[in-house]
Amino acid sequence: MAPVIKLSSGYDMPQVGFGLWKVDNAVASDVVYNAIKAGYRLFDGACDYGNEVECGKGVARAISEGIVKREELFIVSKLWNTFHDAERVEPIVKKQLADWGIDYFDLYLIHFPVALEYVDPSVRYPPGWHYEGDEIRPSKATIQETWQALEAVVEKGLAKSIGISNFQAQLIYDLLRYAKIRPATLQIEHHPFLVQQELLNLAKREGIAVTAYSSFGPASFLEFNMQHAVKLTPLMEDETIKNIAAKYNRAPSQVLLRWATQRGLAVIPKTTRTEIMASNLNHTDFDLSEEDITTISGLNRGIRFNQPSNYFPTELLWIFG
Repeated sequence: MAPVIKLSSGYDMPQVGFGLWKVDNAVASDVVYNAIKAGYRLFDGACDYGNEVECGKGVARAISEGIVKREELFIVSKLWNTFHDAERVEPIVKKQLADWGIDYFDLYLIHFPVALEYVDPSVRYPPGWHYEGDEIRPSKATIQETWQALEAVVEKGLAKSIGISNFQAQLIYDLLRYAKIRPATLQIEHHPFLVQQELLNLAKREGIAVTAYSSFGPASFLEFNMQHAVKLTPLMEDETIKNIAAKYNRAPSQVLLRWATQRGLAVIPKTTRTEIMASNLNHTDFDLSEEDITTISGLNRGIRFNQPSNYFPTELLWIFG
């Protein structure tokens, strides 16, 4: 039985899921279908990934063939920055559900704590960061306004659990002051180069489950030609990781994932190769020593890859400042 994490909302979330960021539209349906066949039950999507229709087709195919039932899946999506105004939340959730071909999300997250001016889906979808050209236009929506709109989404049965992504401690404390429904999960960039231990401590203290994304560090960001990603030795090739992997007769990728899951976090690795799907999914059947966990955590350099200023020049968006 695959391990699960009990959320504060009362639901069980699979600890090992499948991330859908950068899964190409041309193959997304087949990738999701194959991942379900491989045993994955959690799929982590988002409006911004631009592939929800195709991912939904993969789900529909697996359900129609009797491989899985809808209630056995845990489908996650996210609210993009341009839909933070209260009146925009429910309509976009409904659009995303229609794209997936489902009636509810198991978990729905605020993607970034950044409110941008509304862009109508008929104009551009997904909207991206810019209003038009290279112009970034903020919205006046507060996180409180957006969160309360998400709480209404839960009350209407459109999402079973709600959570946050890319939030830091100060804003989480503020959110907890007014939340009627507490955030079930916090999704963050987390790998040995960016441990964020104090943020993990806060989440644990407040009963918020943490999902780690980009578990393999710079690997996800090389295609963007981020210089600090290109200059780093990939974690899979890091001597410390390779030595620990050899000790347990495991792949470096399995060691990186186990470092997270053994510490209670959920992970959402992705791959298009079925043999790697199995390797990533079935990494929880061994334990690292506490000494090895400490050694891996000691690689921390505080290096963050997933932030706007790494993707495009900006003087307006310093989310993690």
